[in-house]
Amino acid sequence: MIKEKNVLMVVAPRDFRDEEYQKPRQVLESAGVRITVASKGVKVATGMLGASAQVDKDLSEIKAVDYNAIVFVGGVGASVYFNDQTALELARQAVGQGKVVGAICIAPSILANAGILQGKSATCFSSEAENLKSKGANYTDQAVTVDGNIVTANGPGAAQDFGQKILELLGD
Repeated sequence: MIKEKNVLMVVAPRDFRDEEYQKPRQVLESAGVRITVASKGVKVATGMLGASAQVDKDLSEIKAVDYNAIVFVGGVGASVYFNDQTALELARQAVGQGKVVGAICIAPSILANAGILQGKSATCFSSEAENLKSKGANYTDQAVTVDGNIVTANGPGAAQDFGQKILELLGD
């Protein structure tokens, strides 16, 4: 049942993209999904456009097994997780456990750097396309791409559809 689903949203401590956090959260919460927000070293994360996100848990406290989906929110601040071993391991564990994994804007590079986009179709903000390709992803250049349980999106304009695709996968 969708109301029993738990989704973790990982946001950068600073400069996450407001709509990429707010719209998917709104889509998921309106369906009854419980949201937990994680970040690194802050109690309140700040968006690029001034939004704030109350942080429920530090990234270091997160276990993939506790969630049905893990979503990495984009925005320039997401680059803080590109080589963060905790974030990369979280992504690997989530995929290994068959969870839904989402990433939007530049955040698909977190998945690519974790080695989980090898042979998968994925999209991202154009600045990260070469990184995805170099890590073995089949870059699609679409607004939203779904490959198995992995959902990627290219930026704020795709945030609503991104949230909808995550919701659909959680309902399966």
